[in-house]
Amino acid sequence: MKVTFENPDKINGVMTIVIEENDYAENLTKRLKDIRKKAEMPGFRKGMIPMGRINQMYGTSAKIEEINKLVGDGMYGYIRENKIEMLGEPIPSEKQVPQDLENKGPFEFIFDIAVAPEFDIKLDKRDKLTYYHIDIDDKLIDEQVEMFRSRTGHNEEVEDYQDGDILTGDLRELNADGSNNEEGLVVADSKIMPSYIKNEDQKKLFEGAKKGDIITFCPKKAYESVAELSAMMKIDKEKAENLTAEFTYQVTGISRYVKGEINQELFDASFGKDTVKTEEEYRNKIKEALKPQVEPQQDLRLLLDLKKKCEDKVGKLEYPEALLKRIMIEGSKAEDKAKAAEDVEKEFPASIEALTWHLIKNKLVTLFNIKIDDADVKKASQNMAREMFIQYGMSNMPEEYIEKYAEELIGKEEMRTRILDNAIDEKIVASVKTTVTIDDKNISFEDFNKLFA
Repeated sequence: MKVTFENPDKINGVMTIVIEENDYAENLTKRLKDIRKKAEMPGFRKGMIPMGRINQMYGTSAKIEEINKLVGDGMYGYIRENKIEMLGEPIPSEKQVPQDLENKGPFEFIFDIAVAPEFDIKLDKRDKLTYYHIDIDDKLIDEQVEMFRSRTGHNEEVEDYQDGDILTGDLRELNADGSNNEEGLVVADSKIMPSYIKNEDQKKLFEGAKKGDIITFCPKKAYESVAELSAMMKIDKEKAENLTAEFTYQVTGISRYVKGEINQELFDASFGKDTVKTEEEYRNKIKEALKPQVEPQQDLRLLLDLKKKCEDKVGKLEYPEALLKRIMIEGSKAEDKAKAAEDVEKEFPASIEALTWHLIKNKLVTLFNIKIDDADVKKASQNMAREMFIQYGMSNMPEEYIEKYAEELIGKEEMRTRILDNAIDEKIVASVKTTVTIDDKNISFEDFNKLFA
């Protein structure tokens, strides 16, 4: 087997693999003998079918498998040995001509390989980055208090409607002249949340509603969503689609969600029984709890600023764009290749930006001599689990719950790459903090968020 590689412009590679008969003959004979041992055919004992018949039945397919194995081993072996940093997977070259695998050979296979552009990157104390420390101010603490109060709140019945309340009532269909439709639709105990009504004219009809009030409105006009309408009217979507009549709605109940009071019950629900006893202690506890919660956001900002600095250092990289687009189209799961090509063209600038950062990160991993072990992956998965809980307002989850959920995340195949990537990001951030000059700056949470705008 002969493998050659041409790469005159450094980014568009062409690999040619030539397979001779003596490259595959010995393994092919062994494969066919193995097939013979297991093959069964009427008139012959198992393992005694003549080799000529075996060759006739399985020879071509077995040879194709052997040749494919040789091509794969030869290609990826050459890439490893010569440390070719390729982008995507090799694809058959447009120069490839059909090979008659019924013959003995030689067979020539040509592949196009997109090669990563060459560049280097260095960072030292002459490079400066700002690390933003989010001030845990009263406004941020107030928002957290309100979140905890919302979690410990309760519903209570009230007499008059305010925005956000839920109404319970009975719906009755009307005739076109406004009279009661005796054969029309009647819905008891229908729930309506007027604040969700999109039509302003219909929404105003519920303003100041009280128990016992009868409101006339058109459900079809009030709700654009057929799903919402069918749920409120307790009918299927097809009937809801054709429902145009007006209805009366007699209010039988008004439910309002009331946030929890700032008291010992709230303190216990937030941080455990008797952990804090006063509002001042409570606010201080929230402040301490928020500090580690905002650190991942602070680190993310540093990582994004590092990305910008590195991209500026590297400048515009040259890519084999035409070949990359072919690789992306070939790798697309879309059956319609024309549509796939259209999508690739549309997303190509963003793909190149992501690819550039991926290559830069690989250089940083080498620069900082970063190694990822099981402990790093475990830590990254726990941080991811912690952030997920925080997003759902569960900022005080016990560590055993976080560890358990982190294990579940690691077990999900679709999450492993993301977790590994996060582990690398965490190591890069830790390394860059000691490599470049860091300018520490305090900033409000509001101004910090503006940095991402």
